[in-house]
Amino acid sequence: MVEFLRRMLPKRFRKERVIVPVVRLSGVISSGGGPLRQSLNLAGVAQALERAFDMKEAPAVAIVVNSPGGSPVQSRMIYNRIRDLAAEKKKKVLVFVEDVAASGGYMIALAGDEIIADATSIVGSIGVVSGGFGFPELLKKIGVERRVYTAGENKAILDPFQPEKEKDIEYLKSLQLEIHKVFIDMVLERRTGKLSADGTVFSGLFWTGSRGLELGLIDDLGDMRQELRKRFGDKVKLALVTTPRSLFGRKSPGISLGSMDGLGAGLAAGLAEVAEEKALWGRYGL
Repeated sequence: MVEFLRRMLPKRFRKERVIVPVVRLSGVISSGGGPLRQSLNLAGVAQALERAFDMKEAPAVAIVVNSPGGSPVQSRMIYNRIRDLAAEKKKKVLVFVEDVAASGGYMIALAGDEIIADATSIVGSIGVVSGGFGFPELLKKIGVERRVYTAGENKAILDPFQPEKEKDIEYLKSLQLEIHKVFIDMVLERRTGKLSADGTVFSGLFWTGSRGLELGLIDDLGDMRQELRKRFGDKVKLALVTTPRSLFGRKSPGISLGSMDGLGAGLAAGLAEVAEEKALWGRYGL
């Protein structure tokens, strides 16, 4: 209401102030969430990004990234959406790294015209990783026989209940190299003229913000509020933009009749997701 009344005043009577929209991109990057966690993906942030870039008088859009990575597809989709909106709306994009912008999180950060991090933030991890578990010996011990029937000789590739095959591993590595090349090309395009010649930049290693600055992975060290005040004045207003919820918000937790089996399976899957998420954050000491 205050903002509406302020706009109703003739321009000569207004105290002009700069408003910078802020969008937070936080969490593990995945196409879908689970019962115990929320994921970062394009579907979840697209509306907030659109609203932020639609603020006509804003000189820039600030994006806060705090992600240890995840899906390369969702990372690239978010990156592309930010760059498309920046070009369409002619807005400068300032990315601020909180705890970590690693792997897919750093891929998203590349959408910024400038990347600013704390000296103790973690940045980098420009690489591709796949992981899982194998259980063929466990099945033997408990007397379970694995039966797989396929049409197509490679349909059961990398089945965790069968012994690993060298050709399967080689094929997986070829896919990883393709994705890694895409990632490297993005970094080279967005950080051209800024990257150091250090041979470890694309090795999958990660660094503090201070070292990331030396390597050319980021542009400066700083804090979002202080940085925006320095650029746009002490009266700059930060406007957090989020995706609106429905009238009734999220669905209320509950148990429907006949759903106990599904509930148990969902909770088990949720616990596995939480463990996986903790492992991903834990890789960066968080």
